[in-house]
Formats: sequence, structure tokens, C-alpha cells
Amino acid sequence: MTAAPLSPAPAKASPHLTLTVTWVKRWTDQLFSFACERPEDFRFRSGEFVMIGLPGEDGAKPILRAYSIASPCWAEELEFLSIAVPDGPLTSRLVRIQPGDQVLMGRKPTGTLVLDALTGGERLWLIGTGTGLAPWLSVARDPDTYARFGRVIVCHTVRNVADLAYRDFFTAGIHDDPLIGDEARAQLTYYPTVTREPFDTPGRITDRIVSGALFADLGLPAGFSPERDRVMLCGSMAMIKDTADLLEGFGLKEGSNAEPGDYVLERAFVG
Repeated sequence: MTAAPLSPAPAKASPHLTLTVTWVKRWTDQLFSFACERPEDFRFRSGEFVMIGLPGEDGAKPILRAYSIASPCWAEELEFLSIAVPDGPLTSRLVRIQPGDQVLMGRKPTGTLVLDALTGGERLWLIGTGTGLAPWLSVARDPDTYARFGRVIVCHTVRNVADLAYRDFFTAGIHDDPLIGDEARAQLTYYPTVTREPFDTPGRITDRIVSGALFADLGLPAGFSPERDRVMLCGSMAMIKDTADLLEGFGLKEGSNAEPGDYVLERAFVG
């Protein structure tokens, strides 16, 4: 009896998807946004992140980093916000991308900067520094955000005025969004701060929390309330740690996907 021929092993699926870049917007020499075609079967929750990268050069392994998806869960394209790190193995190349180029993306989105990780409240604070604005672009364009919270406050702290990417969008453009424009006009507040140039609201967001200036500017009682306020944090490690400590001091408790709470931060970008 002759043995039956062995069936060939099924081809192993690539851990990455290959996406085509559809547009690139350069805010400064180092700060840029780009969008890619969205695979039809790719699903995510607004606020999640995914691994993004480029093929390795000269046969090396691909280089990937965690990037928050800046588009909302319903969007037909995937948008990202990035800054080029000097000599960064990925971003020093990624900053040169053009429409038509290809990038790699992991297949599994994840993260804690999602509405599911928060309990109910009256106000949602989206506090970010630098490219930590990216998940707020997603969350602030999700209809569920406005259904769950009466007021949504986007706080963005940067070094220079030119780094206030999407400033025009949050002050005006979002009001024309066909899905959530009316809700954003009525419920969304944009609060930028700048640390290294003169600005109407200068300084670090943490300093403006401690001084009470943040709340005074918005016509709110000083401090965060565990009963009313829910907070998401993304950006520099120092800001996240300092703000989380302040929130704990006000009595807010950190949440997660498994156990929703009063505030959340993205630990994938911390440490």
C-alpha cells in the first residue's frame, strides 16, 4: 500500500495588512497626518490603537509602533497623526510618505481609551498632549459620545502654536460633520494650551488644573467630580502620571475594559 501524498500546509496569513496611503497633511516639518484605505472587514472601537509600520529595509524585519486611530469607528478610511522623532527608525521614514505609498498595519485593534471603559457621567474630558490628540479625533466624532455625555471637552497642550493640529477643525470644521455636527456645536468645547509661546491660555494643562484656571475659563466649579466628570488621558508620560495623580486626589478611580471607572489612560504608550 502506498501512502497518500501529504497535503501542502496552508499558507500562513501575514500578521500585517498592507494599506495604501490616500492623503498626507503636513502641519509642520515634523508633525503630519495621513490616511489609508480601510479594509472592508476591519472593525474597531473609537479610541483604539493599532500597530502601524513600514517594511524593513534591505530585508530587515518590519518596524511597527502603536498608533491611535484618529478616525471614528464609522469612517471609510483610517486616519493617523504622527510626529517624526529625530533618528527614529520608523518615523524618520514615515514622515516622507506620499499618497500611493503603502504602510503596514496590524490586524487587531485594542486599547482602553474607549467609552466602554468609563461609567456614566455628565462631562467627558479628553485631555492630550502633542499627538495624544489622535484618539480624541476618533472619540469626538462618535455619535455615542454625545448620547452618553452632555458636554465633551477636548484639551490639547502643545509646545508651539503651530503644533495645534486640527485647531480649525475643533473650532469650526467639526460643526459641519454630517453625522455629529449639530451635537458637536451644542456640546463640544475645545480648550488648547501652549507652553513655549504667548497664547490666550498658556502653560501646561496640569498647571491650569491645579490653579483652577481651566475650570474658571470654562465657567465650571474648580476640580473634578467623581459624580459628574469622566476623563481620558493620552500623550506624554509626565502629563499622564501627573494628571492621573490629580484625578485620584479628586476621588476619581481608574477604569478599564474589564472594570469601567471614572478615568482611563492608555498604558500601551506609558513606560
